[in-house]
Amino acid sequence: MASRQPNAPSCASGLVHRNVRLTTRYVVVSNDLAQHAGLSLAAIGLAVHLQSLPAGSRVGIKALAARYPESELRVTAAMRELEAHGFLERVRHRLPNGRISAQTISYNRPRGEAGGAHRTPPAAAVPMRPAPTSPGPRSPGPAPQDPGRDPEPDPGPDPGPDLEPDPETDPGPRQAPAPTPRRSGPPLGAAHRRAVELLAGLRAQEPRMLLAERDVQRLAPGVAVWLGRGADPAAVCRTLCADLPPHLLNPAGLLAHRLKALLPPPLPAAPVRAAPVVRLLCEDCERPFPPSVTTPGRCLDCRAEAETPALDPHAA
Repeated sequence: MASRQPNAPSCASGLVHRNVRLTTRYVVVSNDLAQHAGLSLAAIGLAVHLQSLPAGSRVGIKALAARYPESELRVTAAMRELEAHGFLERVRHRLPNGRISAQTISYNRPRGEAGGAHRTPPAAAVPMRPAPTSPGPRSPGPAPQDPGRDPEPDPGPDPGPDLEPDPETDPGPRQAPAPTPRRSGPPLGAAHRRAVELLAGLRAQEPRMLLAERDVQRLAPGVAVWLGRGADPAAVCRTLCADLPPHLLNPAGLLAHRLKALLPPPLPAAPVRAAPVVRLLCEDCERPFPPSVTTPGRCLDCRAEAETPALDPHAA
């Protein structure tokens, strides 16, 4: 049996670091940026590149696209990601001569935390997902500090009231979205229930029209429209089951097509019947008056006859 070598490299899976201590040509990158869960790898790489450049460098979109293989569109998208998460800011200043000067500000933490302009919670208040570690050999010694800035204080919980995480710049761990509550719709009407019963009963008329429950619920509104237009349920069944193909593989799809293609037109509106005209009758001869007469009485002939004096037959 071979003896175990204590200095043998670890065979554990995952990332293994083989680092050397850097003393020149290095840049310190915050884990807030390097491990940001909301940024793409292109945006993180662009931010690291901007942090490594000296002040005054030209970092326009065209200049970056001309130096690296990414297109102007990808560079623009990466800059917008960094702006949205507070790692980049592009401002314009008007010079005394009237010209416009563009300035790009790169932040190593969201929205200039080192300057205190926009206060964000310390690292301890925003737990980050720890990177996997490996028991393999690491280079000794602490990481070098950036000579151009003060060492960061030991992050700890600050009970101050202004340390609530900002939802726009806080790169905290993602949480599962809360389930969307279902809205309680109005109760189904009698037409929908009749349509469901009609579709469920098609298999009694045609065995190949066996539908799943979800297909019945999906097609029921279309059948309800047919019934709402005055179609007889028996006629609807005959129309939907007529001339079926010999090899019917998708009855629900065939019904969906027929419900749209063979939709009957709405019934024409019933003609409005005019109310009967009530005509008055003469009180003597009972002949009808013209429609314009609204006062009961006697007609002209009856009134003339009544006003004419009767002749005496014995008169000389």
